[in-house]
Amino acid sequence: MAAATTDKAIQVKQFEGTKAGVKGLVDSGINTIPSIFIHPPNKLSDLRPNATARPESVVIPTIDLSGVNDSHLRSTIVEKISCASREMGFFQIANHGIQVEVMERMIGAIKGFHEQPADIKESFYTRDFRPVTFFSNVDLFQSKAASWRDTVQMKLGPSLPELDEIPEICRREVVEWNENVKKLGEVLSELLCEGLGVDKGRLKEMTFTEGRLMVGHYYPYCPQPDLTVGIASHTDPGVFTILLQDHIGGLQVKYGDEWVDVKPVPGNIVINIGDIFQIMSNDEYKSAEHRVLANPSHEPRISVAVFFNTNKRDILYGPFPELVSPEKPAHFRQFEYTDYLKRFFNKELDGKSLVNYYRH
Repeated sequence: MAAATTDKAIQVKQFEGTKAGVKGLVDSGINTIPSIFIHPPNKLSDLRPNATARPESVVIPTIDLSGVNDSHLRSTIVEKISCASREMGFFQIANHGIQVEVMERMIGAIKGFHEQPADIKESFYTRDFRPVTFFSNVDLFQSKAASWRDTVQMKLGPSLPELDEIPEICRREVVEWNENVKKLGEVLSELLCEGLGVDKGRLKEMTFTEGRLMVGHYYPYCPQPDLTVGIASHTDPGVFTILLQDHIGGLQVKYGDEWVDVKPVPGNIVINIGDIFQIMSNDEYKSAEHRVLANPSHEPRISVAVFFNTNKRDILYGPFPELVSPEKPAHFRQFEYTDYLKRFFNKELDGKSLVNYYRH
């Protein structure tokens, strides 16, 4: 066992040293994936289509936001968002105010970044927290097996990096996307608060609309998609996530004991509840486990996620006081956000371990 562990550590270090990511492996012409990417049988058992009867009747709800400024229609929208957040923790939104052309440009820009010459991308490759970084697998050194994707990460808020720090190939699109997603995030934060019955400005007051972190994932073709995953099952640590995905597919959310496809719908954006919101809502809202299958297509899959986090790191977080009562006591203990994020980044992506760790 010790020898196997040492061998894995050497392989991980060698892969990291290439600074070329998974795409570098694909570009080299490999036909089999390196052993560090092979997941254990218990993690792979439900990936094959015949391994579990995925419920076609379960559909990720789509919520139309076009009437959000009409008081009568808004109450219906709030009810639908509240229901989806309590039941599944995942929903799609339509008529959200972001033009399809803006979405397409953003997808194209992230694809362009990842398909630059390796020597250009290499200058961004690091595990240090900088305004813009490129890496493969945020949990590469913590996980039992690596996943088949590369990532470019950018800090969007409370303010963007200096323009010359943003890669030129995606600079204009990132600035444009940040402007749009900031506005949408503020609208969603109000609707989600209203759905809980707390003041609609609560999340904004707590700066949860300011701490925006963007990741642009690139899932290249995988020659053995039955042996690995694009991203392992996990929940997001923030309050909520705004996700833009292309047409390839592969995103799945866990509902009960089954995995349900989050099918791409042109013009739609995916929203999911994060762990901190499940905690602050005292289990009213649910953060859902989700994963991405390894990509069997020769066309890469692109997704862009923006995580909404607080900038107030040194105060205590826990369930909202107005959602705690003798009938429903606090389900979670309080904690500082700095410690919370440290715990997230020091472990592998693995189910709902953060929520479970802070539960009473």
